[in-house]
Amino acid sequence: MTITFKSMGMSQAVVNILQGQGIVSPTPVQEQAIPVAVAGEDVIVQAQTGTGKTLAFLLPILEKISPAKPDAQALIITPTRELAIQITAEARKLAAAREGLSVLAAYGGQDVERQLRKLHNGTQIVIGTPGRLLDHLRRGSLKLGAVRFLVLDEADQMLHMGFLAEVQDILAQVPRGRQTMLFSATMPDNVKRLAKNYMSQPRDIKIAENSRVTLDSIKQIVVDCTDRSKQDALKAMIREHRPYLAVIFCRTKRRASTLNEALQAAGFASDELHGDLSQSKREQVMRAFRDAKLELLVATDVAARGIDVEGVTHVFNYDIPQDVDSYIHRIGRTGRAGEKGIAITFASPKDVEALRSIERGIGIRLERRRFENGAVSAPGQGGGRPAATGAKAGGESARRGRGNAKGTGSGRERGRSERGQSKSGGGAGGRSAETGRGRRGQGRNQQQGGKGRRGGR
Repeated sequence: MTITFKSMGMSQAVVNILQGQGIVSPTPVQEQAIPVAVAGEDVIVQAQTGTGKTLAFLLPILEKISPAKPDAQALIITPTRELAIQITAEARKLAAAREGLSVLAAYGGQDVERQLRKLHNGTQIVIGTPGRLLDHLRRGSLKLGAVRFLVLDEADQMLHMGFLAEVQDILAQVPRGRQTMLFSATMPDNVKRLAKNYMSQPRDIKIAENSRVTLDSIKQIVVDCTDRSKQDALKAMIREHRPYLAVIFCRTKRRASTLNEALQAAGFASDELHGDLSQSKREQVMRAFRDAKLELLVATDVAARGIDVEGVTHVFNYDIPQDVDSYIHRIGRTGRAGEKGIAITFASPKDVEALRSIERGIGIRLERRRFENGAVSAPGQGGGRPAATGAKAGGESARRGRGNAKGTGSGRERGRSERGQSKSGGGAGGRSAETGRGRRGQGRNQQQGGKGRRGGR
């Protein structure tokens, strides 16, 4: 028997909203977690990013919550503002199925008075970061006595960022009789202790070989280079692959900012995302990236954690991740919802051990290319000549949504040149992305038209 959202107890109104978003069948994590959550049991779900876990907890909550009661009945705690915003956007789409249902995002950097007004008027679902939630609890503006559903999302990252004490303070004010759902990509000891102390006979769900399934949809490449030549190697690979949308990971905020400035100076439509930006700037950058006004998002790990943007065709590891879990989290930004993706990691001689550790962790040896004499070697070669124009390695996915911008090699170079010139006209480097490329968002949407996808976020 085929498992559907309807067969798992979702109302027709909810099913209609999902279908309107192109979500026609549940992902494995949704198939396993939703029935357990609907049954009212505590559940621990270990699944990588990009598997659809957001709907795995939002859908059961949506079906069981009472719009007639103005009190906060569901509390979803997330480690970052970006993740809180993303989950809130999903929750508000689904809330249209339940008249009178209100959703609030509570995170730092946002107008607290607006949050206070909404809490005063009554809201049933509260989604927030630990710091801002504690702020509301101390003000007395948020009361958790009526909470029936508690979600800890990205629990491993939440504790890694040092939020254990804040989370414990919040949990102490939530009724013991609640239902608790914990979602985590990894299960370190501190997450296990948290689950043991605050959950009641939870069901364990682990999506078997999930990381492998994610990796199977992603072509992975290593480009050997030096620290000095890394920036030129990145630019060469961007020009070769011509990504539709790409995330570039840097180790620190300063490196992300420096690299973004260099990419913008070279005429690329890029912007940066890290913890030193104001909240309004972060939201502006993410809006431009989601709308495909930016081609490249240069980000740190913490800032990008949990971000789920449809249409990311490439991930570039400008700085190599230090462990296999971080590697999987990063490259999992692409290759989603049945699409293919490309992940390119730049490795200098000092990165040899980290690279070996990643290869051991994922169980495969990554394809090697080399950057030397100003060019990246062709696939299967150790170095020397650049790859053929046209970006054979995954070029088809990189060209989606570009309309007439595909063209000839010379036409692409003219588009690049025009983009660099238009960049001086202002904006976050984003509007220039339209020049010489066609309307990328429109082309992407047309290319995806009529295609159903699995359970989304």
